[in-house]
Amino acid sequence: MPDLLWDDVRNFFDPDLMGALPDVSVSGASVDDWQAVFDLVRSSGWTWEYSEGCVRMPLPSAHEVLSRSPDADTALLKVWPAKDVQVNFWPMSVGEIDFDVDLRELQGQEGVDVLCGFLGAIGHRLGRPVLMTGEGDRGNPVLGFDPEAGHVVLLADPLGVQPAAATGWGQ
Repeated sequence: MPDLLWDDVRNFFDPDLMGALPDVSVSGASVDDWQAVFDLVRSSGWTWEYSEGCVRMPLPSAHEVLSRSPDADTALLKVWPAKDVQVNFWPMSVGEIDFDVDLRELQGQEGVDVLCGFLGAIGHRLGRPVLMTGEGDRGNPVLGFDPEAGHVVLLADPLGVQPAAATGWGQ
């Protein structure tokens, strides 16, 4: 049985309501947590690509990535957990694993299942909550992986979502 049903969460997957690129994060992270994510990406069979600025390169250790100079080119780890579904990890801070997904790639029950599976894989690996908020609305998670429940759960009422234009999300 799926973690979440499309009919129950479709508003959380609407780019006009949530912003096209909702924020997903794991708070209170460490270099070891980042390394666990890198190891998961390498071992999962997912397609991935790491770059610094516009230069693609092998994925270094989390310690190497996170100890780069503040003026270094932006590091980006792109992961495709399913065909045509791209997740962008932004390893800029030791304390938070930060990534985004494109809701336009996650429509219907299949999209919900891909996202739940991906959040679950990260949450299980880290044993920590993985929270999704509307784009730019970091303080109000709408769904996420709950390590105690062992699956993705709703954290807000999908019917209470306001359009992104009204909240400033996605701007």
